[in-house]
Amino acid sequence: MYNLTDPKIIKYLCSKYGFTFAKSMGQNFITDESVPLIMAQEATENAEGVIEIGPGFGVLTAALANSAKKVVSIELDRRLEKVLEETLAGFSNVSFIWDDCMKVNLTELTQNEFEGMNVSVAANLPYYITTPIIMNLLESRLGFKKIVVMIQKEVAERLCAAPGGKEYGAISIAAQYYCTPKIIKYVPAGAFIPAPKVDSSVVSMEILDKPSVSPINEKKFFALIKAAFSQRRKTLVNALSSSGAFGSKEQIISAVESLGLNPSIRGEALSIQEFCNLSDYFSQM
Repeated sequence: MYNLTDPKIIKYLCSKYGFTFAKSMGQNFITDESVPLIMAQEATENAEGVIEIGPGFGVLTAALANSAKKVVSIELDRRLEKVLEETLAGFSNVSFIWDDCMKVNLTELTQNEFEGMNVSVAANLPYYITTPIIMNLLESRLGFKKIVVMIQKEVAERLCAAPGGKEYGAISIAAQYYCTPKIIKYVPAGAFIPAPKVDSSVVSMEILDKPSVSPINEKKFFALIKAAFSQRRKTLVNALSSSGAFGSKEQIISAVESLGLNPSIRGEALSIQEFCNLSDYFSQM
């Protein structure tokens, strides 16, 4: 069994199979052996099945397969097929889907491959498509137990941010609507081959049984959040007024004041519950 976090092994496999890292796919392979073990432990804590996105040479896949009953790994790059046949040859509980994870029907995958199992997702995500993948997973509402991802440190901090800080924004609220995110490990850029330009973090997102707030109109709730953060330098009132979707400026001021908030407040100061209350106000206008 290869030590797939050993830089010498990674270089050996690259040479053997003529594999080169594709910058366009955000391919950076981890060399810190503690990272896949921590991710696997977190993902399989209450789940028998795991959907993995982006296996690379299989280092996280192997860690998952040692703990889970079944692992289905989604990978776009077919150049990795022969490599993974070798590195994961000893695992009978791993299968692959060779496709773009954004195009895979997650509902069918979960029903066909994991019947009767609790399922989590684990992924080393390319930085360029991190947010779309995370939101696709959260919005699928497929009852995943957890989503455990290694992503750019800056994005991780935004996902977990509390109101009032510069990291807090639309993605913070969207994530915290569906789950409880927490950073469980920081990973420096030097822990990868090739080294990316930024540091990473492992984030565990425990999926809530129901959303953290209950807006009357979910579509209006998310439209409000998007508008509130579309122009961060503006006050909440001016940002919502500019969107043209929430009535006149006077009506918006009245709505904000009805919640006991100062009309000069900015969107980043509102909690998710306050956004819910405000969207409910507009939903009943």
